[in-house]
Amino acid sequence: MPASPRRDDWLLPTLEALLTPEHLRRLRETVRESYWEACVDGGFATETAMLEALGARFRMPVADLSAVSARARDLVPEAVARRYRVLPLAATDAVLEVATADPHDLDGERALAFATGRTVRVSLASPSRILERIDEVYRPDGAVQESAVQRILDGVASGYDVQNIAEVDEDVDGGPADGALERPVMQLVDHVLAEAIAARASDVHVEMEERGVAVRFRIDGVLRQTMSLPKGVGGPLVSRVKIMAKLDIADRLRPQDGRARVAVNGSPVDLRISTLPSAHGEKVVVRILDQRATVLSLDVLGMHAAERARVERLLASREGLVLVTGPTGSGKTTTLYSMLREVQRRGVNVVTVEDPVEYRLPGIVQVQVHEKAGLTFAAALRSILRQDPDVILVGEIRDRETAEIAVQAALTGHLVFSTLHTIDSAGAVARLGDLGVESFKLAAALKGVIAQRLVRRLCAACRTAASSVPSSVGAALAAGSAALAPRGCVDCASTGYRGRLAVTEVLVVDAEVERRIAGGDSSDRVTDAARSAGMRSLWEAGLAHVAAGATSADELLRVVEAPAAPPGEPATARHDFARAERTPGAAISEERLAPAGADAPGLAGDPTGPARPSAACVAEARAAGVVLLVSGDPDVASTARAALEPAGYTVTEVPPNGSAVAEVARVAPVALLIDSRDSGGAGLALLNRLRGHRETWALPALLLTDAADDAAEVRALAYRATDVIAGRLRPPVVVARLKALLRRV
Repeated sequence: MPASPRRDDWLLPTLEALLTPEHLRRLRETVRESYWEACVDGGFATETAMLEALGARFRMPVADLSAVSARARDLVPEAVARRYRVLPLAATDAVLEVATADPHDLDGERALAFATGRTVRVSLASPSRILERIDEVYRPDGAVQESAVQRILDGVASGYDVQNIAEVDEDVDGGPADGALERPVMQLVDHVLAEAIAARASDVHVEMEERGVAVRFRIDGVLRQTMSLPKGVGGPLVSRVKIMAKLDIADRLRPQDGRARVAVNGSPVDLRISTLPSAHGEKVVVRILDQRATVLSLDVLGMHAAERARVERLLASREGLVLVTGPTGSGKTTTLYSMLREVQRRGVNVVTVEDPVEYRLPGIVQVQVHEKAGLTFAAALRSILRQDPDVILVGEIRDRETAEIAVQAALTGHLVFSTLHTIDSAGAVARLGDLGVESFKLAAALKGVIAQRLVRRLCAACRTAASSVPSSVGAALAAGSAALAPRGCVDCASTGYRGRLAVTEVLVVDAEVERRIAGGDSSDRVTDAARSAGMRSLWEAGLAHVAAGATSADELLRVVEAPAAPPGEPATARHDFARAERTPGAAISEERLAPAGADAPGLAGDPTGPARPSAACVAEARAAGVVLLVSGDPDVASTARAALEPAGYTVTEVPPNGSAVAEVARVAPVALLIDSRDSGGAGLALLNRLRGHRETWALPALLLTDAADDAAEVRALAYRATDVIAGRLRPPVVVARLKALLRRV
């Protein structure tokens, strides 16, 4: 019966160089769990000797375990450190340095990179010393935390000071039964809120699932899961949030809404809290209203000059009804408040009625709807009209009574702002008609409608030229316009987007539009009249953002529906800019290697394309899987061959000079491995040259950079490297990265 594998079988090749054949035979026969521990315990080799041998073999430094930064410790929870037997040493905004005894543990490296959002750099240490230091670093007092919540908090950073501004009575029936659990849950809620605010999240979703609790942040309009908690934490966590919002924690069968206010590091933040019973327990959504992160100004909404001019024309009105429409989360409230700030400068009396009051604005009277007390939108509006207001904001027109009072106020000399839930601007006319507003009154009162959506803004630090876009966008872009696409970097948390901007459709009511509204014409007829007067649709406004490089074509299509595709053309077709349609190992023809020129913005074309490879070369490349190594370092070549050839690849080496381009055409490689460390920029120049040809635009390229040179990594990605390996060339990492690259092709 074959012996079961040990957890460090990978150590045997190194031990063969350290031990005598007899000692190695005895180890093979007697070891049950770990060669490392048996070798040290048996006196066959010292840990120092083993570390030196491993460092020489894998070109890895030996770790100094004496210094562990608090930031690194806080990034890696104790449970994760023990599971993967790693010790966090130091951390920056981009890199996490850890010590490990198993450099082959790629699963652990990937898990750490995913959990911390940083590149992981590994150094060597003995397993016994790592475990000792984990005990010393994470549990200096030797205390063992028994609570599941406390085990979660072991890895939570405590750099935030979160306090409730309003005191609440926490001695309420139905609270957490376990007093020992209450304090850790409070810390967990504080940590989740502080992390969400720091990440610019607009909402926090706490969702009960069959086997646990999922915590998701909505950042730039997209939900991202940030934490998974044990199932038992869900009840106490929801109770804590409900206590903060002064909700009934004993009532778990009905939806509830409330609000709270907290101070994070001394800065007040408003929270809107909503609960909803679900199959696995109550779901909680916390809307974060952080006025520090929200600048209430038309200047930051991202409107184009044409839309901005039309909005300012509406704001110049002294009476009438101005509506902002769009789905939930489209930024209607922010736009309304920004418009209020503009008209407030005229020295007018501004009164709002809202449910709830999202932002507290100085110099403006804000009324909170309280339906249980009889203070509805309609009742509040009647009272407001007796307060001599100049400008009125109604949070939302929901019913006929509110609509009629708002229209009546607009007809009697007040400037009224409000919101509706409609698809486009002309739809607001039909919606108010459905609510019972007479068309002739609406025509006289309505000044304009702003339909709005929010699209994510491309990260300015990493956006790149798009190789292709959907045909619905590409065909509509003006000649000479080139769309940009997301790439992902540290600044944008590898999403390619940071922040959002408004896509707006501004309908200004002129004489013709007013005539059609009064006549009860359809929404299409009203839209036609508005477009004749210069209104751009949401789609056209979004295209202008794409052409300006502010957002991507795919992001526009995610938010705004494209017009119907022309007959015979599928809606999913793509419009090519300089797209490479190649299969790894396929022939590189001389015709297709014509320089990209203007078709590839910002890339240098080569007027003398590489020669066409022979059919024999192409067939051989397809069979062998040729990887072209561009390096002048013999050690790098030796390590690359040792890593890739056992995995079935053929490594062809070429120096970083002009011959490399011809070699690409000759061998038709499946991928490039470029050493950019000691080539004086020649490796990057080669990559830039290849990216200037349509045939090699998408050729996978893996670049090697210096371990401590973040600028080199950024520069490599700017030159459109497919992936980057920083520091030493680790065989298992090279093979794994290469396979991942080829799966994308």
